[in-house]
Amino acid sequence: MNKIVVMSGKGGVGKSTVAANLAFKFASEGKKVGIFDSDFHGPSIPQMLGVKEDILGARDEKNIEPVEVDSNLKVVSMEFLLPDDDSAVIWRGPMKMKAIKQFVEQVNWGDIDYLIIDLPPGTGDEPLSIAQQIPELDGSVIVTTPQEVAVQAVKKSISFSEKLDLGVLGVIENMSGLTCPNCGEEIEVFGSGGGKEMAEKLDVPFLGEIPLDPEIMASGEEGEPFFGKSAAYSESFEDIVEKLLERLGE
Repeated sequence: MNKIVVMSGKGGVGKSTVAANLAFKFASEGKKVGIFDSDFHGPSIPQMLGVKEDILGARDEKNIEPVEVDSNLKVVSMEFLLPDDDSAVIWRGPMKMKAIKQFVEQVNWGDIDYLIIDLPPGTGDEPLSIAQQIPELDGSVIVTTPQEVAVQAVKKSISFSEKLDLGVLGVIENMSGLTCPNCGEEIEVFGSGGGKEMAEKLDVPFLGEIPLDPEIMASGEEGEPFFGKSAAYSESFEDIVEKLLERLGE
């Protein structure tokens, strides 16, 4: 089983969108996939997978049954345990560590090919606990947007991965250019090339770029993969997945 963490030193860069679509992509190719949404304070993976209204099952008090998106894709998230959309998880570190331990040890994933862990922003308690409690992680996929303010924060995720001997599978630059729907000209809303330049400077692999487009936002709202929406998205995401699989030795 391949175990991949998707992380970023900054919120709002599309990390969960990348994690959800990696899961969708692997599952669409017949692989058995589990995705662990470890962002307790802002869980969004169930919405992006179209299963927000579902609840976790339990075979007994020591076995948690993940929610099935389809026959190839399962997910666990704090979202399934909240009473309503407005409920906040107001926990200190020890409570979050206990919950992570339960999810890691008690979820019955079954026989899966990929486990994707969507980490919350930053390099605090949750990422550290995941890195220490899940054995034999293959590495991290780092998501950033092109602008300098994001890149500077995201660099910390690379440092975090290296200090924990986690290894960086690659950097993805999200929201990289917007094609004007009227004239077809590409607009650099957040600049461009910041993620690639960062990867080169820090000597880590660069997996590719994902464009900025309202259809990507809409796909997340609708619980559908964005890579099937248009040829442009599909091509860029196919290239990213191909490079990632090469890094995983597949």
